Amino acid sequence: MAPQHRRARARGLIVGAVAMAVSAALVSGTAAGTGGTGGFRLPAPDPTASAAAHPDPVPPQPAAGPAATAPRVPALEPPAVPAPGAQGPPFGAFLGSDEQGVARIEQFSRWLGGAEIRVGHTYLPGNHWSDIEGDVRFLEAWARWRNEKDDRMLVLNVPLQERNEAGVPDHEVRELLRRGAAGEFDHHFRALAERLVRLKVPDTILVLGWEMNGVTYTHRCGPDPESWKKYWNRIVTAMRAVPGQEFRFDFTPSRGRDAVPWTRCYPGDGTVDVIGMDSYDQPAGTPFDEQVEEPYGLQAHVDFAKAHGKPVSYPEWGLFRNGDNAEYTRRMLAWMDQHKPLYHTVTDYCPHGVWRCDRNPASSRLYRSVLSGRDVVAPPVPQVPPAPVPVPSAPIVPPPPVGCLPVELGGRVEFWLGGKLCLPFGR
Repeated sequence: MAPQHRRARARGLIVGAVAMAVSAALVSGTAAGTGGTGGFRLPAPDPTASAAAHPDPVPPQPAAGPAATAPRVPALEPPAVPAPGAQGPPFGAFLGSDEQGVARIEQFSRWLGGAEIRVGHTYLPGNHWSDIEGDVRFLEAWARWRNEKDDRMLVLNVPLQERNEAGVPDHEVRELLRRGAAGEFDHHFRALAERLVRLKVPDTILVLGWEMNGVTYTHRCGPDPESWKKYWNRIVTAMRAVPGQEFRFDFTPSRGRDAVPWTRCYPGDGTVDVIGMDSYDQPAGTPFDEQVEEPYGLQAHVDFAKAHGKPVSYPEWGLFRNGDNAEYTRRMLAWMDQHKPLYHTVTDYCPHGVWRCDRNPASSRLYRSVLSGRDVVAPPVPQVPPAPVPVPSAPIVPPPPVGCLPVELGGRVEFWLGGKLCLPFGR
């Protein structure tokens, strides 16, 4: 499921007493001393088309091979509302593919109490090869946003075929996959890589051929998994060959078995950097625990990624068949805080969203209460230079009065007496 593109933490001073016996013949003539211390635009996503990506419900189908399952887990309490400066997985939302999507990020942040939105997520259209080569003006706006802060990340979904949502039949998809595996389309992806490097976003996370285990897209895996994997590997090899690139490639199926087990489409650890999952609240009546435990579900996803030494991600998640389900939203946010994905982005349009979709008020309040203030960077505390430490000045010793003879007792004694002693004469 995705937008339909056709349509960041005394020493104390010990004072000794000095006593000194002075001859009665001496006449004190002391003087007191002192001391101080002192362009291109896309139509709005069509949520009705999204439903076709995930029929509801999918009839049970036997899983190919052993299915990964997890024991039922108790309901998790929602994470506490973090204080400013709290950390969590980098997150964002899909807010639109074009320049408007970029502009909405600041508004979304304000809605979340100034939370730091570190992930920008957009999609390339899949109508023509020129789209897939990145010949879309809105990429410039996303590149500028990404480069404003070093800790931001840009996530870009990339179709693997033109006419990607045109309902191309299986036999034609099979032929296209074989042509791709033979290298016929390499130059399109090399052009995209070169464009991203020129835009100074060479570290973009590329979600290639997302939801390949379903039936919606022309880049689906089912008609020929072996050719699909070879095609993926050719694309990654072609893009990694472009000088200056630092791309990370995200393999992202939809949750569950769907049309084909997504493990059959996995192209190998050498060309996959991140293992993602698109997960919506469906089918109808399915509680969150079943979404965790089902074959090829949330638990199987994190187990598979751990076994392959890869981080996980959730490029698309949100509400769907179960309506305004705050429990799903609570559990999904807790799941992601627990498993610390590289990033997650909620799909924010109806019926899935929590900000721009007024159909989901309870889920919206829950999402906002958990993520408001997340990753807010506290303003720097002004650095006030320390006050200079006063240095005691040497006692000022006045000259002896006229008519007396100074007695040299040494500086230490004279300091404690407050000045020099002198013997009178000439009287």
